Amino acid sequence: MTQITAEELIRRARALVPALKERAERAERELKIPAETIADMQEAGFFRILQPKRYGGYELPPAVFAEVQMTLAEGCMSTAWMYGVVGVHPWQLGLFPDEAQRDVWGDDDSTLVASTYMPVARVTEVEGGYRISGRWSFSTGCENCDWVFLGGNLKPSEGKGDTYRTFLLPKSDYRIERNWDVIGLRGTGSHDIVVEDAFVPVHRTHATNCHDEASHPGRVLNTAPLYRIPFAQMFIPAVSNSCIGALKAACDAFQGFVTPLVGKNMGNRAIEDPNAQLAFAQALAGFDEMRTLRLEHYRRIYAAAEAGNLPDPNTRMQWRYQVTRTAYQAGELTNQLLRSCGGAGTYRKNPLTRIFLDMMTGRAHIANNTDMFGRGMAATLLKGEVTPDPFL
Repeated sequence: MTQITAEELIRRARALVPALKERAERAERELKIPAETIADMQEAGFFRILQPKRYGGYELPPAVFAEVQMTLAEGCMSTAWMYGVVGVHPWQLGLFPDEAQRDVWGDDDSTLVASTYMPVARVTEVEGGYRISGRWSFSTGCENCDWVFLGGNLKPSEGKGDTYRTFLLPKSDYRIERNWDVIGLRGTGSHDIVVEDAFVPVHRTHATNCHDEASHPGRVLNTAPLYRIPFAQMFIPAVSNSCIGALKAACDAFQGFVTPLVGKNMGNRAIEDPNAQLAFAQALAGFDEMRTLRLEHYRRIYAAAEAGNLPDPNTRMQWRYQVTRTAYQAGELTNQLLRSCGGAGTYRKNPLTRIFLDMMTGRAHIANNTDMFGRGMAATLLKGEVTPDPFL
């Protein structure tokens, strides 16, 4: 496959924004990203950004992935959220044994993988692998995918070091229960996955939270620096990148919505309200600051991978806290924009409404738990000792 430039990928994402805006209501109504949107993203090559070159991917730096995701969020945050989760999976699959990569991409290197990393699998070790059962919630984009990553823990006696594993299963081994009835990010279609006694061979498992070479056999053949980045430094930003792009969409929507409004207070125009002006200024500045810091985060972690140096835990804790604050900050700034619309802003026709509800739902993801990660960083720095943490 011919290599593509970052600039061209971002240009393609920008060109798709109007269509995503038009399809956002449909995605919300159908609880699924429309098939034509998936086709558009496949044709544009977005899912190949982090995919190994050996299977038709581009192996580009993760900052390119983030820019594409943030741009897509300007059209539809559900689409961008789904892309962030599903789009990072080709990178993780590249860490699995090559046999697992062939299982998924051998016949079709455009095949997509969903996930839910909740460690709820009931696991029994058997010859050649494991038998697992369970129910997992929050599987974003599962109806658009043919495989799934599922989380579970081995018994301590069965594993070395960290017992957490990601199990890779084909669609024939699980069923989807369509129960995604939430206030926001409805288009992500994050339904439940149910597995009843499926066999998972050893080569379709991954010691996700470990950093040693033995836990990532895919690195033997996929040697790009990209595949030396820790899992948490790839996945956690992927579930808040869309909040940054959606904040830009909120600014644009606010400007278009309030400009013609006449306030009920003495007939003044809404755009003359100093509180509305300040909310707009803060949101625009916040977007630029968060976008700049996010891209810098990706550049730093990629540079560390190129140099073969894993940043120390304190540094990674600080980066992680900065990343997780994004969803909270973007949500608060969007809330102020919505508040500044006044009574007219409460109508569902206000485009800010969907963005606000999407933001609030995104903040509920464990990877965006600002308080937990902030306390963890502060406690470690103040006490001078690092607590074992799978999210580093």
